[in-house]
Amino acid sequence: MLKHGEVNPLNVFGLRRIEHCPPHFEKLIFDLRATDKIITDWVYENLAGRFFYGDYYYTHNGQSTLSKCIAFEEVSELSYFGLFLDTINVNHF
Repeated sequence: MLKHGEVNPLNVFGLRRIEHCPPHFEKLIFDLRATDKIITDWVYENLAGRFFYGDYYYTHNGQSTLSKCIAFEEVSELSYFGLFLDTINVNHF
């Protein structure tokens, strides 16, 4: 974890955040209130595993909706992130 001064090899080689969501990752869909940078910075500082962060489109009653999706390889990291989501995802404006 970055906040403890430990170097993560996945960060060094640019393998931590991936551009696609593999099927074995556990997902959490949410409406974004903060900025993308706040969310990803929190993940980099507090968690250690690989993750995906991106847009999630879905259609409900004929309307398309855009939400955010974050997915983790480790289920425990998804649980930890989910517990803190209400304190991270806050509109500061």
